[in-house]
Amino acid sequence: MSKKKNQEVKTEKPSAGGKEEELKENIGTAPEGTDDPGADEEGKGSGQENPAEEAPPEDEAKDSTPEETKDPRDEKIEELNDKNLRLMAEFENFRKRSDKEKDQMFETGAKSVIEKVLPVIDNFERALDMAPGSGEGDENADPFMDGMKKVYKQLMDELEKIGVKPIEAVGQEFNPEYHNAVMQVDSEEYDSGIIAQELQKGYMYNDSVVRHSMVGVAK
Repeated sequence: MSKKKNQEVKTEKPSAGGKEEELKENIGTAPEGTDDPGADEEGKGSGQENPAEEAPPEDEAKDSTPEETKDPRDEKIEELNDKNLRLMAEFENFRKRSDKEKDQMFETGAKSVIEKVLPVIDNFERALDMAPGSGEGDENADPFMDGMKKVYKQLMDELEKIGVKPIEAVGQEFNPEYHNAVMQVDSEEYDSGIIAQELQKGYMYNDSVVRHSMVGVAK
């Protein structure tokens, strides 16, 4: 009997050891979510930092924020303003060019009309010079001729008001910009290069020559 008991006791020891191993395995494989003091201690010592300590300083946080993007509406407004300024500048240049061209066209038209009127004035002057009693203080002065002289004077006054005036010639130094020399004449009154005789009167419209004076220059 004693031998059998000893054998039974011996056979029970390994079974106890197996239970201890099962308990150890169960402890080592604890389900997730259970509180394990050892695990907390390992977590504290594992070097993991507190989330509050990981937050960067305020200045660094401000610098790290992306720059504010420009509003597309503001860009569109600037683009329209720039386009508007360009259009206004172009319109002002167009207006100046148009005014200049209009003035040139008006001046060209006026000069064309004046050129057609000048031969009529020339004939008017020749008729007055050849008519009897055309001299000042002439006893045989004709009232009709006096009236014609007044009409001629009125015509020249009106031409002068619109900018038409005769070019001075006799006694002036010859200037090819205003005078057209057709001959040289002997003159005791004027020096060489001075206009001694006017063959056809020249005229100017404002600052431009409509017709050059046809003159004779002293030798």
